[in-house]
Amino acid sequence: MGVAAATAASGIKAATAAPAAMEKSKFWIAAVTACDRSYKFDEGAYREHLAWWKANGADGILVLGTNGEGPSFSVAERKRITEVALRNKNGLDMIVTTGTANFEETIELSNHAADHGADSVLIQPPFYFKNPRGEGVVNYFNLIFDKVKAPVRYYHIPRMTGVPIDVSVLQAMAKHPNFIGLKNSNGDPAEYEAHVNGLPANLNVISGTDNNALAAIRRGNGVILGSGNVYTKQVAAVFAAYRAGKDINEPFAKLMSAIALMQASGYDANYNAIKYALGQMSGVTRMSYARPPHVELSEEQMAKIRRGVAQLKEMG
Repeated sequence: MGVAAATAASGIKAATAAPAAMEKSKFWIAAVTACDRSYKFDEGAYREHLAWWKANGADGILVLGTNGEGPSFSVAERKRITEVALRNKNGLDMIVTTGTANFEETIELSNHAADHGADSVLIQPPFYFKNPRGEGVVNYFNLIFDKVKAPVRYYHIPRMTGVPIDVSVLQAMAKHPNFIGLKNSNGDPAEYEAHVNGLPANLNVISGTDNNALAAIRRGNGVILGSGNVYTKQVAAVFAAYRAGKDINEPFAKLMSAIALMQASGYDANYNAIKYALGQMSGVTRMSYARPPHVELSEEQMAKIRRGVAQLKEMG
């Protein structure tokens, strides 16, 4: 059975529109999740980070994505983190990542997020069985779309999931009325354009990588960026220019300069480095740690990051 046949067999009717009119061109941060020295969720630090991101121009937050170490937390922990995030929205658009390796827990987490006020959910395909056939991915999501209350986005990150797809899988999903788009974190410009061109214009094909950010913005789509954790003001400046009808190349060049500056200082964007740099930028002095298998920073690495952040602050 091919993708088209699987779709027909499910009895799905084509949707004429997304579930609600949604602003597509937003800047979401692929937010890290604050944890204390014993790797327990640090609610206080997380609330402070949310406030700092909002104050520095973010439109929204992706909760418990890849940068947020979602799969490293239990279902109970994910529910608690989601509830904290949604109690502290403060006008932020909140996308909660709810995908697991099985559809039952995915549905449970998705409806929990919807019940607590999530604006949408982001769901990756089941990621234990690698390279499944397209109709298998469609069949899995058919089970989810029928049960999930919230608007749903597909999370395309095959380097992590081991689940590559072609546009026909997304076209099959587009027939569900609560499918509103996807986050493409593969970083392949040609594939990103194929996804945009192959889907209805009302769907939001978000870029999850810096290299496709300009293409997404120019197409009227949004971005969900891990770089937004630390370079919040710089990414927000790109969107401010876009919304004002100004040239976005100049602020984007400044963003790239900021990234290059930090990389030269030894910042390699592993999750412990992101959390440490964020603490230095935001003034949240409590250390935040990434769960194993991520390796902690050395004193030398932290010193280099401190110097880089000082230079970044001087850039403005």
